[in-house]
Amino acid sequence: MKPRLLFFGCILATAGQTFAADTAADEQRLWERERAYWQYVEKNDLAAYANLWHEDFLGWPSISASPVCKNHITDWITSNTSKGIKLQSYSIEQLAVQVTGDIAMDYYRIKATWTNTAGAEVKNDRMRITHTWTRTHGMWQIIGGMSSPVNAEGQ
Repeated sequence: MKPRLLFFGCILATAGQTFAADTAADEQRLWERERAYWQYVEKNDLAAYANLWHEDFLGWPSISASPVCKNHITDWITSNTSKGIKLQSYSIEQLAVQVTGDIAMDYYRIKATWTNTAGAEVKNDRMRITHTWTRTHGMWQIIGGMSSPVNAEGQ
């Protein structure tokens, strides 16, 4: 009996280590996707940005009075670029990520600086962001999210 228990114990330990490694790789990949999100905004690459989003996305950006679907995800970018404003720089403060199978959620704060065509700083955004990701056909895409301004303490 004891050899069987040892055998099953080894299998469970190996499976647990594999699961932890897979989860860590998924977490790293999600943060890479979040950084790509902001790189696409900075480059005004709306097509690449849209590819991050699942077709069934529903979320509530801070600039919207109500939740929006995927067909409105670039509205906040084009609202700025139509005024001659572009994202100049940003920094991401990664706060938490959790992967559960093919669903993941991440939370972070972003500091974004926007400039006009002359390069003058015109706007600073400080936001809290939540994204819910789903793995579809081996690729992580945003299926839900919400953003809001940071509080008075910058949190």
